[in-house]
Amino acid sequence: MPVADAQVTLGSNSNISYSNPRQYEIGGVSVEGANNLDEGAIRLLSGLNIGDEISVPGDETAEAIRKLWKQDLFSDVQLLSERVEGDKIYLIIKIQERPRLSRFGFSGVSKSEADDLREKINLYKEKIVTENLMIATKQKVYNYYADKGFLDAEVNLRQEQDSIFRTKIRLYIDVDKKKKIKIDQINVKGNSFYSDYQVRRTFKETKDRSVFKPFHDLDTLGLTLWRQVWKERKQMPITTLRYGFDHIKVRIFKSSKYLKKNFAGDKDILIAKYNQKGFRDAKVVSDSVYKSGDRSISMDLRLAEGHQYYFRNIKWIGNTKYPSSELSDRLGIQKGDIYDPQKLEARLYMDQAGGDVSSLYMDNGYLFFQLEPVEILVGIDSIDMEIRMYEGEQARINRISVSGNTKTNDHVILRELYTMPGQLFSRADIIRSQQQLNVLGFFDPESMDVRPTPDPTNGTVDIEYVVTEKPNDQLTLQGGYGGGILVATVGVQFNNFSTRNILKPKEWNGPLPTGDGQKLGINFNTNGRQYQAFNASFTEPWLGGKKPTSLTLSGFYSFFTLGANNRKYNEDTDGNKVFNASRAYFQRLGATAQLGKRLKWPDNYFSLVFETSAQQYTLQNYDRGFAYVTGQSYNLYGKFILSRRSIDDNIFPSMGSDMTFSGQFTPTYSYFNGKDYSNLEPSERFKFLEYHKWKFSWGYYTGLLGQQRKHKLVLYTKIGFGVLGYYNRNVGDVPFERFYLGGDPFSTTCIALGGIDSREFISLRGYGGGGLSPTEGATLINKYTMELRYPFSLSQSFTAYGLAFAEAGNSWDGFNSYNPFEVYKSTGVGIRIFLPMFGLLGVDW
Repeated sequence: MPVADAQVTLGSNSNISYSNPRQYEIGGVSVEGANNLDEGAIRLLSGLNIGDEISVPGDETAEAIRKLWKQDLFSDVQLLSERVEGDKIYLIIKIQERPRLSRFGFSGVSKSEADDLREKINLYKEKIVTENLMIATKQKVYNYYADKGFLDAEVNLRQEQDSIFRTKIRLYIDVDKKKKIKIDQINVKGNSFYSDYQVRRTFKETKDRSVFKPFHDLDTLGLTLWRQVWKERKQMPITTLRYGFDHIKVRIFKSSKYLKKNFAGDKDILIAKYNQKGFRDAKVVSDSVYKSGDRSISMDLRLAEGHQYYFRNIKWIGNTKYPSSELSDRLGIQKGDIYDPQKLEARLYMDQAGGDVSSLYMDNGYLFFQLEPVEILVGIDSIDMEIRMYEGEQARINRISVSGNTKTNDHVILRELYTMPGQLFSRADIIRSQQQLNVLGFFDPESMDVRPTPDPTNGTVDIEYVVTEKPNDQLTLQGGYGGGILVATVGVQFNNFSTRNILKPKEWNGPLPTGDGQKLGINFNTNGRQYQAFNASFTEPWLGGKKPTSLTLSGFYSFFTLGANNRKYNEDTDGNKVFNASRAYFQRLGATAQLGKRLKWPDNYFSLVFETSAQQYTLQNYDRGFAYVTGQSYNLYGKFILSRRSIDDNIFPSMGSDMTFSGQFTPTYSYFNGKDYSNLEPSERFKFLEYHKWKFSWGYYTGLLGQQRKHKLVLYTKIGFGVLGYYNRNVGDVPFERFYLGGDPFSTTCIALGGIDSREFISLRGYGGGGLSPTEGATLINKYTMELRYPFSLSQSFTAYGLAFAEAGNSWDGFNSYNPFEVYKSTGVGIRIFLPMFGLLGVDW
């Protein structure tokens, strides 16, 4: 940009002298050359106003020109003297506007690439074209292709005068991508502790190209191994592995492209890895990137590992609450351990298991607690540490508030918290409170925050929980075919309902009353005349509003007919309606009530639920594997469910466990009704069902890779066991409530069949629904599951993750044939997608 150091250009009749500056009053300011800009705005930008006193020549005029140049709107700016009348001077601001963009286009790129580039370069009609804009545009286009591996890409920008508008230009962006450049080799020098392969494997984003040359240098390998037979036999496996790693490299999930910013991050990861092994002085001495072929580059990396250090003496300074011996035990670092700064930091400040030194204080009210590890002596291979502490006073919670909850009422959030006003501050209680809010499913776990505001003057702290609401009501629209029937499902599930505000439309947040955390679900399944099912449920999670005691009420009805002759009435020859005695159907009607309570022992992750249910089964000519084909049975039972749930999220858990143990019992009618069950017909023997049913399942989530939840590879393991038993041998196993193994967990048909005739389907992917169990069902079942899960998206509006699974299971008709190792197996991959409106969707292969 030109430097505005010129003064006012004088007219031919002017008597202004540059050698004798004079003070003038501005009598007028006019603008010439403004085509698209407002003249008043230009005068305002210059800072020259009528009536101002200026020195000509002087700093005021030079500053006016500088201000106009600074706007980057003009290609030329001049300040002229129109005339001088006594002590007044009349000025002209003469400008030449920069050209504006009329249109732009690409050449040498695909349509999809052009669409992506338009978003990145942010060009639009009427945009002022400057040198900086041209440079930035060219760089953005190049970076776009460099990120794809086209490091030799050439980008040229051409301007052409618009044929219609004189002050506008057309911009053409010509791209020659050239060939994609890949990393051929990464050469490592100066390393001894880690092999070349281990160094290269440390890089997360920078990878060399795939290689498959298993026989490329077998002569050298054979000679090396022959020498080691006599001298270094222990090195033979290592030598063989290194040969394999150097000659067989397959890249599937990571391409071998070079990005400077990614390489810088990978070098930091490498140094951190060295630091973890005690090499506190490790550093990258130099690195270079150079062309090694037409379509490849190579990289040289020189390291200086330094000495390996160990912890020696660790001394605690400033501790009065806890003795040094207890703090040392808590730290868990012994003299002679490898010097690992990352381990030291975790054990001092924040260990996921909660066993760090800070938690000892922070969970006991010491909010103002501080500590600082200091290296006081560094020897040849060992380091002495002092951990200097400031314990401070204990802090109590003064006020708790919530923000960001646009739908959920404050009391629903506050009642879930483990932090209460008046309590000592506890970091563990805050973490537990966040976890409990996540489990509600109302809020986005990625944006949840806690903001403590301490007041050291009175030893208190205010805590604000910041949440972001996410949609969690669900609409179910499903269809499936299996078992000879086509089933459609329509349903709604409101997960944050409010019965309190049903009659208060002004309090509604949307089309329904919401915000009190209640659940209301309605579902309808049908395939037309053959099958209909309806169920509805309501849950109040805090019955009475004082304690976490939940109440759930549900009712259900299903009707299923067999064959084509499924009408209730037929017509005789005279046209009269006659009851259809040959009609075959199964009818189920029932209601269930549950009362649940959170427990404080053994810990506050446990809950206990008591359930009671009354169900009626009516069979008419129903020959689908039951002990009788016509009759009625009544299922009256009580049930307890003991569970422990410590997962960190409902949709994509990355840590914690989920355990459930349940027992289901009916009255022992056969012991007090005086009937001889050994001689009764099945329809009479099973009129009032008597049985006991036990189930146990335990699942565990382990984060394997990545510190952030959205980057974690999660291992999910689960075992399950179930048994159906009887009280009286003469009664035997009931024909209902049996287990059926096999099928897809998302199979609409399996879910529907379970609702038809009280079957309990347990999925085992890769097999047909219920196809691994006897026709009449099983009384004993085992299942084992292992999954590796990786998230693709964890946003509040769209959650998706991929998985690889291995499953095994089997079912038996009693303990006589039970063998937990005789199982059906399956492996495969799948994907899960959670949409707030439709719930969890998935498919497995």
